[in-house]
Amino acid sequence: MSVQASHVRFAYETVSSKCGGAEMATTAKSCATSNSNHHRHGDDRSVLSKQEQFCELSSATLLALETVKLPTVIYPVGAMLFGEEQPARGVFVVSRGRVKLSLCAEDGKTLILRVAEAGEMLGLGATVCGRPYEATAETMETSEISFIRQRDLLRLMHAHNDFALHMAKQLSKEYNSTCHEMGSLLLSHSVAERLARVLLGWLDKSDDTSVPGHFRLTMTHDQIAQMIGTSRETVTRQLAVFRKKQFIHKNGSTLVVRNRGALELLVTP
Repeated sequence: MSVQASHVRFAYETVSSKCGGAEMATTAKSCATSNSNHHRHGDDRSVLSKQEQFCELSSATLLALETVKLPTVIYPVGAMLFGEEQPARGVFVVSRGRVKLSLCAEDGKTLILRVAEAGEMLGLGATVCGRPYEATAETMETSEISFIRQRDLLRLMHAHNDFALHMAKQLSKEYNSTCHEMGSLLLSHSVAERLARVLLGWLDKSDDTSVPGHFRLTMTHDQIAQMIGTSRETVTRQLAVFRKKQFIHKNGSTLVVRNRGALELLVTP
């Protein structure tokens, strides 16, 4: 079996417990299209160089990376890329979409550590150190993701100094992001403060700069609860309080922050 076929087969196996027959057929078609497009591109160095996570690498490193990076696979919503405590096999590179990284407690409760977006590499720390994956990675929307095997990643780091430095920077960003998220959760004094921090963070990351104060709310109340360590019912009640106080307004999937100053007061030490 070819490397490309093996990667696509792994995608099927990963999502098989989450998808029905019709969805699997759709995924298979998408993967086949992605695989076909990969071969049509031939030398994809120009494509890789335009991706933010690889733009600082030399042409020689990009070429070496392209020879080991497996073809991009389209994963459906709810596909598990890897599970907590599973042996690390390599890193997943997110080209499009969002992936949640979460931990599961003994009582069955889930805590979302962070949400990874396009341009991020998942499982890097575990892959480099040879440890099991620290968290579970699951797609939150249809996502385009490629894969680099552990042995290939380590070989590239030994052979190309710029790639090794780039991986160190990625690890640093991942560490800083996790520290920030955990600090916001543990140092907040109330659910209102934690929820305000999350809303302000999403607002600052919003791509829609044409309409200030607006962003698309793509997470459910249950997922928000998993991010801030509370229950879905508590999140629903607190959002209702924010709406009643005219801090926010919701119009379909769009959330409007009407009073940013009021939310900022909640998170100011």
